Amino acid sequence: MAIVAATFPEPAERARAIGVFGSVSGLSLALGPVLGGALVDGFGWRSVFWVNVPIVAAAIAGAALFVPESRAARARRFDPVGQVLVVLLLGGAVGAIIESDALGWTSPVVLGLLAVAAVGALGLLRYEPRRADPLLELRLFRSVPFSSAILTAVWALCGFNAFLFLTTQYLQDVRGMPALTAGLCLLPVGALVVVLSPFTGRMVGARGPRLPLAVAGTALALGGGASFWLGPDTPLPGVLAVYVLFGVFLATINPPITNTAVSGMPRSMAGVAASLSSAGRQIGTTLGVAIAGTIVGSVPASDGAAFTRAERGVWGLVLALGIGVLALGLLSTGRWASSTAARAAALFEEVERPPRSARRPTAAPHD
Repeated sequence: MAIVAATFPEPAERARAIGVFGSVSGLSLALGPVLGGALVDGFGWRSVFWVNVPIVAAAIAGAALFVPESRAARARRFDPVGQVLVVLLLGGAVGAIIESDALGWTSPVVLGLLAVAAVGALGLLRYEPRRADPLLELRLFRSVPFSSAILTAVWALCGFNAFLFLTTQYLQDVRGMPALTAGLCLLPVGALVVVLSPFTGRMVGARGPRLPLAVAGTALALGGGASFWLGPDTPLPGVLAVYVLFGVFLATINPPITNTAVSGMPRSMAGVAASLSSAGRQIGTTLGVAIAGTIVGSVPASDGAAFTRAERGVWGLVLALGIGVLALGLLSTGRWASSTAARAAALFEEVERPPRSARRPTAAPHD
């Protein structure tokens, strides 16, 4: 995503490019479960890892041949302390969520993990502002659109991956589908992303991100609410209709997130802002799986009725996250939010200027 932001600096063109990016991501979502199901059924679960080898080889070759090089006016320095602090924060938080189901929130292990996460968070807040080139550029968060985009990315992908985590178990263990058939049931999600993402990108470029964010938040909330009624005997067309809502959500969320994150940012910060929005997605993905697994972890999926009751806690979370995405979309696209982005961008004007030695000297005045 940082490459897209750096290669397409003009906002409308960048939004369209992000739409194409999202469409290809949707194609992978459509093909991944189907191909994964076929590989698992035919060759075992380990084969889903081997299939990555030729894909990564092609990506390396494509990057070497076609991705243009882009550098900021001034190179940013490596921040190993910041990286360690981020690992402590995320690792401690996710580890505590995962272990809380088996050990309880008051166990020494979970409390220790939460303490590690707190140390990481406090360390970032104290250490990063003192660096000239911090890993986590906290000044970016003075922009309401940027901060909202990061939070939206976390909430959105948390909700969607909670859905994916439960859906796999629901289709295979509760409804008894083989892996390939379960993958085919997710085709509506991927197909909608393929079709709608380029349209969403054009809409963001022409009219801004507010409407797509509103549609995405509404679709996620409706998907979470409708999932309350899914059970072992729900007719398959009804199940697929619910999945359509999640497809609409995923097709309309990615282009406005990235475009909002880099909105108003100087070119030197566009790659950093886009990278942080991508990091927000990955954090949301991790949290979604961890939280959903914690909520339903103690209930065997083979007990369809009990598993369906446990799922409702996750669907309530997805519903709340959808409402949150809708609220952030409305908050981050107004005039006040745009003014905060402009003020945040002004903080990085010095980064945009060439070094003093490279500036043309001013001619001396004549008598």
